[in-house]
Amino acid sequence: MSKHSQVEEFTIEGRLLGFVVEDGYQLKYLRLGTGTGEFWFKLSKELRSSLDRGLVAGEWIHVSGEKKLDLKKGKVKLKAYSLTRVAPHGGKQEDALPVNRENAATKSPAVTKPKAAILICQKSDCCKLGAKAVCQAIQEELRDRGLEDQITIKGTGCMKRCKAGPNIVMPDKTRYTRIDSSEISEIIDKHFPAETIAEPLTAQCLACEAVTVN
Repeated sequence: MSKHSQVEEFTIEGRLLGFVVEDGYQLKYLRLGTGTGEFWFKLSKELRSSLDRGLVAGEWIHVSGEKKLDLKKGKVKLKAYSLTRVAPHGGKQEDALPVNRENAATKSPAVTKPKAAILICQKSDCCKLGAKAVCQAIQEELRDRGLEDQITIKGTGCMKRCKAGPNIVMPDKTRYTRIDSSEISEIIDKHFPAETIAEPLTAQCLACEAVTVN
């Protein structure tokens, strides 16, 4: 655990409002209604694979997981590791209060905002020239800056500049060719200065996703 973060366990009960699906099929977030408002929990990989698909909106559930507080930025992230059905306390929504009241201030931002995306060619020529190392360097730089939940890395098909690889395209359409992994830190600083980053969403490296680049 980083000296700039604090991790605690949490448990909370409420009424299931639904799930948030990203990339067309992947369950990413759980929405829970409680007496103090609506909460969003990122689903752990283990929970996504074992989730009871019979759950429906309106059911009462008990959610347990991990609360991570970024002491430097003052942000809190909630990740759910388990959930079970429970009987409502008297059947009233106002009775579904969080066990840890601190969680009341950790409601996640809306996930409907468009995510910034860094495109990187994954065709064989670019891979031979170091595209995989560049992709890894981007992931590490985003993680070190706390941006892994805000920026998506997408692998693409051929960008038509095979001999000038690796090729990457930043969210503002700036294209870089013959890029080296050692240059990534400077590029990330240039395109994502800390003060301009929006609230976190979800990031993942989609190395196999085909994206057409004009």
